[in-house]
Amino acid sequence: MKFVDEAFIDVAAGDGGNGCASFRHEKYKEFGGPNGGDGGRGGHVFAVADPNLNTLVDFRYARRHEAKRGGHGMGSDMFGAAGADITLKMPVGTIITDAATGQPLYELLLPGEVITIARGGDGGFGNMRFKSAINRAPRHKTPGWPGEKKSLKLELKVLADVGLLGRPNAGKSTFIAAVSNARPKIADYPFTTLHPHLGVVRVAPEQSFVVADIPGLIEGASEGAGLGLQFLRHLQRTRLLLHIVDLAALDAGVDAQDAGVDPVAQAKAIINELKKYDRQLYDKPRWLVLNKLDMVPAGERQARVQDFVKRLKHQGPVFEISALTHEGCGPLVHAIFGHVQSGQRMDNEPPPLDPRFASAGPA
Repeated sequence: MKFVDEAFIDVAAGDGGNGCASFRHEKYKEFGGPNGGDGGRGGHVFAVADPNLNTLVDFRYARRHEAKRGGHGMGSDMFGAAGADITLKMPVGTIITDAATGQPLYELLLPGEVITIARGGDGGFGNMRFKSAINRAPRHKTPGWPGEKKSLKLELKVLADVGLLGRPNAGKSTFIAAVSNARPKIADYPFTTLHPHLGVVRVAPEQSFVVADIPGLIEGASEGAGLGLQFLRHLQRTRLLLHIVDLAALDAGVDAQDAGVDPVAQAKAIINELKKYDRQLYDKPRWLVLNKLDMVPAGERQARVQDFVKRLKHQGPVFEISALTHEGCGPLVHAIFGHVQSGQRMDNEPPPLDPRFASAGPA
């Protein structure tokens, strides 16, 4: 299914039915009174958060959504029927905004949550409403009220506890496949990941958290280069960011820099793009995860890690893993779960860990 995280729709609630002006006409009842009924209310437009949906693609091809109008009142004290409501199913995490003003109106954060996005108009009064001791034969009736009409922007921000950052081919998709139930496409060419993936990581039967993987970021993303920038919104609700770096790309330092590719400069560029996009996202706790440990000779690992962290000037926790062989993934998962459970921790310090689980301490 095509992933769509933004759509524009027009919704129209139903108009209320008109009231009726009618009088009772029966044999042997010379002065039958007014018996015109009220009109029925128009149908409402509801939105419901459906946990089985993860894209707004349905609204890309069906833009107009209208509820039915209410039935008109009739004689013999008969009221009009209420118009049928319509319910629009949207993914959890959808933000509904007024397309004209940009004002956020609603946010669907809980599975099964239902909100009214457009109210149907009330029905008009029939002439039986206006009878009195003075006016015994009212001929007055009122039309139904119009239903609400809105132009809306739908924006999906996935709900995840942890977000993955990194360049294309850093191993983000391999990592999320290794620790969760997600099965993204994995290949050895850039931009294999074309849209966000969510994975549930289970630490224990009753303990889990959600990880979001987005397309890789490259320098110049804020000017439209690459794919990752348009999906950065999906990291805004996360509690923790993992900056995944390809440790195997740090080959002898000099060769990489001579070729015009400095991995440290690339990592700094990603951080800079994050800062340009959203300062609050940049200020989130960010851990450094050095991946592809299996491709680095054991005798060179420590020196390579220390050199990279020193040049990057990273102040937070550092973890060394191999997503392919799962080496170091267990300690990282437990550390993440501890951080997510704390909930209120907003600094760059990791939660307390059993020393046996620490593959690498803070730099």
